[in-house]
Amino acid sequence: MQIILKEDIIGLGYKNDIVEVKSGYGRNYLIPQGKAVIASESAKKILAENLKQQAHKIAAILAAAQKEAEALNGVTVNIASKVSATGVLYGSVNAAQVAAELASKGITIDRKRIIMKDIKTVGEYVATVVFHKEVKVELPVVVTAENAQPAAVEETAEVAVEAAPVEEAPVVEAEAPVAE
Repeated sequence: MQIILKEDIIGLGYKNDIVEVKSGYGRNYLIPQGKAVIASESAKKILAENLKQQAHKIAAILAAAQKEAEALNGVTVNIASKVSATGVLYGSVNAAQVAAELASKGITIDRKRIIMKDIKTVGEYVATVVFHKEVKVELPVVVTAENAQPAAVEETAEVAVEAAPVEEAPVVEAEAPVAE
């Protein structure tokens, strides 16, 4: 079933897109909720005419999305999380945590606009932030261990102990007791 979306639906499409969905999803959810209409020939003609008339509004929306995207240029998200000895996180880092970290930096982005898989190990990753169907920004995400600094101090202490010369103690042989 082809439908025309009346609003952005994450995972399906953007406003004014013509998409193919299963009949039950379209008839029982999207159309009754007012999120879509059936893509008949007349509806497609109306859509084309509306897009022609709204071209300047669409251009303004695109410009606003590009301006929002420029705010993320050069931004790297650093998240410290609890880590096991093998480097695996207790839990995971997801889009909500990335959005919260960006909010702490003064950049407000809805977590639903951030596309990424849950991160379960320490390392560097990339999240995609979608502002508009034509404006997407890749955001570097660095996950580090919360206790990385104390572990580094312990490692340097162990190296110093290993590097210190060890003096050998003289071996004293004791006489075995004689059984009588």
